Amino acid sequence: MANPTQPNVGFTPERESAAPEKNPIPPPPNFVPSPPGFPPTKLPSQQDQSSSRSVKTPNVLSPANGVTTGSSVPHLSIPPGPPVFTSPVRPASVPFRTSPASPQPVAFSSVSSLPTSTASSPLQFSNGSFELQHQVYDSIDDNVPVGESSFVLFSARKVLKQKKQANVPSLGFGALVSPGREVSMGPQVIQRDPHRCQSCGAYANIYCNILLGSGQWQCVICRKLNGSDGEYIAHSKEDLRRFLELSSTMFDYAQNENKRPGFVPVSDSRMSAPIVLVIDECLDEPHLHHLQSSLHAFVDSLPPTTRLGIVLYGRTVSVYDLSEESMASADVLPGEKSPSQESLKALIYGTGIYLSPMHASLAVAHSIFSSLRAYKLNIPEASRDRCLGTAVEVALAIIQGPSADLSRGVVKRSGGNSRIIVCAGGPNTYGPGSVPHSFSHPNYPYREKTAIKWMENLGREAHRHNTIIDVLCAGTCPVRVPILHPLAKASGGVFVLHDDFGEAFGVNLQRASARSAGSHGLLELRTSDNIVITQVIGPGEESHVDTHETFKNDTALYIQMLSVEETQSFSLSMETEGDIKSDFVFFQFAIQYSNVYQADVSRVITVRLPTVDSISAYLESVQDEVASVLIAKRTLLRAINHSDAIDMRTTIDERIKDIALKFGSQLPKSKLHSFPKELALLPELLFHLRRGPLLGSIIGHEDERSVLRNLFLNASFDLSLRMVAPRCLMHREGGTFEELPAYDLAMQSDAAVVLDHGTDVFIWLVVMALTSAIKLFMLATVANSSLRLVARWLVKGVTTGNPYLGKGNGAELAADEGRSAAALAACRTLAEELTECRFPAPRILAFKEGSSQARYFVSRLIPAHKDPPYEQEARFPQLRSLTSEQRTKLKASFVHFDDPSFCEWMRSLKVVPPQPS
Repeated sequence: MANPTQPNVGFTPERESAAPEKNPIPPPPNFVPSPPGFPPTKLPSQQDQSSSRSVKTPNVLSPANGVTTGSSVPHLSIPPGPPVFTSPVRPASVPFRTSPASPQPVAFSSVSSLPTSTASSPLQFSNGSFELQHQVYDSIDDNVPVGESSFVLFSARKVLKQKKQANVPSLGFGALVSPGREVSMGPQVIQRDPHRCQSCGAYANIYCNILLGSGQWQCVICRKLNGSDGEYIAHSKEDLRRFLELSSTMFDYAQNENKRPGFVPVSDSRMSAPIVLVIDECLDEPHLHHLQSSLHAFVDSLPPTTRLGIVLYGRTVSVYDLSEESMASADVLPGEKSPSQESLKALIYGTGIYLSPMHASLAVAHSIFSSLRAYKLNIPEASRDRCLGTAVEVALAIIQGPSADLSRGVVKRSGGNSRIIVCAGGPNTYGPGSVPHSFSHPNYPYREKTAIKWMENLGREAHRHNTIIDVLCAGTCPVRVPILHPLAKASGGVFVLHDDFGEAFGVNLQRASARSAGSHGLLELRTSDNIVITQVIGPGEESHVDTHETFKNDTALYIQMLSVEETQSFSLSMETEGDIKSDFVFFQFAIQYSNVYQADVSRVITVRLPTVDSISAYLESVQDEVASVLIAKRTLLRAINHSDAIDMRTTIDERIKDIALKFGSQLPKSKLHSFPKELALLPELLFHLRRGPLLGSIIGHEDERSVLRNLFLNASFDLSLRMVAPRCLMHREGGTFEELPAYDLAMQSDAAVVLDHGTDVFIWLVVMALTSAIKLFMLATVANSSLRLVARWLVKGVTTGNPYLGKGNGAELAADEGRSAAALAACRTLAEELTECRFPAPRILAFKEGSSQARYFVSRLIPAHKDPPYEQEARFPQLRSLTSEQRTKLKASFVHFDDPSFCEWMRSLKVVPPQPS
């Protein structure tokens, strides 16, 4: 099947050099799928480094990452853009012990002291024509506290000064930006126009140098001097504390007036934005029953002021009239072609009510869902006529209402983004944007290409009308992901696959409608001191904004965001164009968007990082988890299909070897290289990436792998990290949980384990005992005397494979079953709390040891049982608390297979694994 052609999520921005050079920056080295590798880089020897053991530096952009350089037009990466998901993982209320610390964001604070410059050494800076040496207030201070905000996470807290050291590709330097985090609440708000640099467009911030006598301030990005209309004139630093932008690294500017028609500045304005359900009516009885239960629960969860519309589609489109209280009544439109303007006007201006607040139509909605009937014809699911495209067009027309007759730009609408939620059980095979039922159709490739383009255009039209389209699919029928995905992506919505229309589908239905979303998002990225952004991965497209009339030297990278949500992030790759001379470098991120109440907001985040000459100091500042997520996103961008994913596993191998070669040291009289101890966690995270669902063979169907990949490329840091490496929590007596490494050594005979892998949460329970009924069944049904003897042995617990079979008397048996039920309940509660705000909601699967479903759990754990005991204890210290008998039983419970352990994999690369930190 052909890949969809649609806007891309990874692109290389055009870079303009500040001063022309005879020899420009050489193009980055190529990563070729076979064989992958990293170019050798000549670095100073260890003798030349005063305090360095190894080298680790920012990543350079390479054509292997899906980008090229050198053109005046940005080159976009090949793969299709993913939908936008994710919300941060919330800590469980059930107490548990944790081991590794989460990565800390850099230099964020809500309040900080503003020191004055010393009189003995006045700050000097240039405005191009003169020097200022007097009355300068220097706000830069090493004591600015580090906050806990996670709007921006850098792969390292420091930056190397030397270009040759900084631009080594195997590790890379970059940041994860979450522009929509806390979009509903937001940080401190400033209700006035911002002060911006007249040269580059940067915003005044806490790190600017202020001339107290005149109120002039120096830009941290371009070093130019700017006026403040006298606002920053002060007698002392204390007087400047009243300006939020000079006392916080993050703040919002909000316009006092909103010129959009229909703006309602009250808390319920977001709730008044309509939601239209577009429901597939070609479902079999089991799927329909689950869907009805999910729909009933969905409408019960909606706020009373939410306006709801209901549209069904099959071969025709049925638009339900919510004014009919005694029966389910609908207007029917043909589905073989797009509705005409006349038919839409007749529908909209008719007597029916198709959008109604829940407080007035809850009973009607329940009656409509109860009236749905299963598909009766004897036609395979994939061959049933579904006019999904026509149904979405009708739903969009209902949301626009009579305002659709008005000209563009003055469409009257209520506050907040409107939302269309498609509940699909099969492909779009009828009407516009459809494909033939069979892949063997002679014209299928052309029809598919046409359908993809049509769906993308429909999504863009919805986005223009501030309407988000979420596509939630379920069931066993293939839905043709390459065709439906552009519809959700182009509108700023999400695309999610489910096994059925049951619990997970119902939860996602509710969370899709309730999540906050801003619109008209524009992300501005500015950096100082020869640092350039080489690649952006995320839910947006590069926007060419002409600001040169206002800011003559604006070199910012502008990104048009399809939506602004808490569940998304952008991955930035950076490199340096020259050696850095200053002691600090600055990064400023400005997000302009309309929030859920239709107020125009400009969010400004400024980050300062220190620069260092020492490679060792740089390595110590690296945040392994952030670096692994950035590497994973760059890798997954290239893994378009299963074949590419296999090649990317080899690229991960080469990356590990290159990091050890450049940053580690060679063992004496050996060809082995030791991996740098400062990066102890990184190789294990990349090993999880290599064998997990993103690059491994756990997921079989290409549609599932494609949706998972697209989800990951846009996911926030929290969900991305969990998708790369699962989090393992072992249940302990008393209701507590202990966090352990995700190794198979956690599958102990007296424990229950929760494994959080982002989109799936697994609960593993040991078989504590056989019930009395099972025992009697075994004895009664075995006729052969020798087999009966075996059954008696099983009941007595003689079998070594499971020592708990039949152990103890009836009271002990009941106690074991009670403990097992309590452990399951505690694990289930923890899983729900860990994923309470996650979108899309993950599957939560519980199973017992030895069951067929347990393979999903075992396949995601590192097979450490193959390692020698000393390595097991070093990487899984909890083993030391087991008795020799328990360790013997644990070892006997494993089934041996060919997958290498983490240590075996590292040694196969001629690299000595680092000791755990």
